Amino acid sequence: MSTLRYMTWMAGAVVAAGLAGCADKSADSTGGPVAPAAAAQSADQQLTTLVEAYWDKYLELNPLQATLNGDYRFNNRLENNISPEYLAKSRELESEYLKKLGAIKADQLGTQARLSYDIFRRDRMENIEGFSYQAELLPVDQFGNEVTFFAQLSATGLHPFRNVKDYEDWLSRVHDYVAWIDQSIVNMRAGVNKDIVQPRVLMERTLPQIAALTGGDPKASVYYKGIAAMPADASAADRKRIEEAFEKAIKDEIWPANERLLNYIRDEYLPKTRATVGLNALPMGDRWYAYRARVFTTTDKSPDEIHRIGLAEVTRIRGEMEKVMAQTGFQGDFKAFLAMLRSDPRFYYTKPEDLIEGYRALKEQATTASLELFNIAPKADFEVRPVEAFREKSASSAAYQPATEDGSRPGVFYANTYDLKSRPKYQMQSIFLHEAIPGHHFQLTIAQEVGTLPRFRKFAYYGAYIEGWGLYSESLGYEMGFYKDPYDHFGALSAEIWRAARLVLDTGLHSKGWTREKAIEYLTANTAIGPSDAVAEVERYIAIPGQALSYKMGELKFKELRARAQKAQGARFDVKEFHRQLLIDGALPLDVLDAKIDRWLKTPAGG
Repeated sequence: MSTLRYMTWMAGAVVAAGLAGCADKSADSTGGPVAPAAAAQSADQQLTTLVEAYWDKYLELNPLQATLNGDYRFNNRLENNISPEYLAKSRELESEYLKKLGAIKADQLGTQARLSYDIFRRDRMENIEGFSYQAELLPVDQFGNEVTFFAQLSATGLHPFRNVKDYEDWLSRVHDYVAWIDQSIVNMRAGVNKDIVQPRVLMERTLPQIAALTGGDPKASVYYKGIAAMPADASAADRKRIEEAFEKAIKDEIWPANERLLNYIRDEYLPKTRATVGLNALPMGDRWYAYRARVFTTTDKSPDEIHRIGLAEVTRIRGEMEKVMAQTGFQGDFKAFLAMLRSDPRFYYTKPEDLIEGYRALKEQATTASLELFNIAPKADFEVRPVEAFREKSASSAAYQPATEDGSRPGVFYANTYDLKSRPKYQMQSIFLHEAIPGHHFQLTIAQEVGTLPRFRKFAYYGAYIEGWGLYSESLGYEMGFYKDPYDHFGALSAEIWRAARLVLDTGLHSKGWTREKAIEYLTANTAIGPSDAVAEVERYIAIPGQALSYKMGELKFKELRARAQKAQGARFDVKEFHRQLLIDGALPLDVLDAKIDRWLKTPAGG
């Protein structure tokens, strides 16, 4: 997933809330009846009004999120979401609307509105708890920092460049970007005083990223790329003015700000960073990590429980991998087989463009194969692109950026072409199924395209659902005609054990005192992940504690629900309709999803 600014340290701030058209009086997407009583309609309308008001205030406070959603009303601003003023306003907003929600009689709501009420209340309470932890004192790491994010915003179309106003909006955003950078230095100094600092290794990885985006020829900078999209009808005077303004903003504002941050981290902060890597090494760290585990899994399972689940899953999948290894006829042990996979040139492309073309071919195959399992599909398309050079060294193997709701920007499947020896062909199928079809592209885009779906359910980030769906989608490859070659099958199992290992690694790092080196050793011993990916992945887990728990915990729930539906429906089980039920209501917390499927199974349509 992208939108890194909203899924890293501010984990409690689940993208929330809006309820446009929440009360569909003619039908309930779960198949249940919708109460027509006047009292229910009145309560529904109260909820709609309340959450619509919240949504507008939320977007005004978070203009970048509005842009990413395709709402361009606030395109001239970036929020300083680590400043004391912002945090106070954000907390006030959450508390205000939780209190207002209490005035609505939940027992008078219609079925869909009650679902939205419960989720909205849950989000507000979770976000308020998140303010107990001082995530703002750790604003920069190699996986999510404002320097690389603003470069992406400027160079990849996340900030639109359609007319003269869009260019002026970007120039205005530069001022806010500089304010954020300066605030981050203030916050890190405060963190040093409170012993809340980043692990040294993360800052060592961050410094080259900032340095690569500082200095040189302004017109060759990624920040200048928007000029190439200048509309043809722009006047010569506007074109000249904007070009000069961009060049000046880069030289006089962006680069000096980047340099200030670079110098501070290198000269002052780095010597004060810590040798430990776990969140539990920080003040309130154990409690903080348990909170993040709840946020990212949407369960109440403790880190210790999750660790045990991970160990059991690694053992189970490892057994399956050894069976597939035997099918290849390889003579040697598991470690030798992994070494062969990492070194045999037949499993790797030698040209970046060939990797990209390989993914484009998978797009065609998956589009056709998905028709066997789905009676719902996105209308919006997506493109396959390489990860940008300025972030490829620390980026994951692939990621998906959703299209805007209005379709003005397509979705993007990003494939990392850096270090092709860490991008084996036998892992491409599972990666594509996860990130694109029927994974994130289906789930995220369908949620945006359902006209009656509340906005907070269109854009919500529930890691266990979203990443769990991605991993569940990988398992659908067996039914879609993928993984026929034993090496591709092994690759799929390797991808699955990788996610199971994440449960072990993340909890090991942040609650059991594991070192970075122990985590890397565990990952390479149990998966076919290449050396570069293993290092990048472990350092990612260090940077965003808890996020890695989402995948396997969510996938296990999806598989549990499918088994439950098959048992309840028997021969009547329709996998296409089951998948529709999983997707049609957008991302949901796992407990809410469980209750929804139970209700569906009890209706005439589902039972």
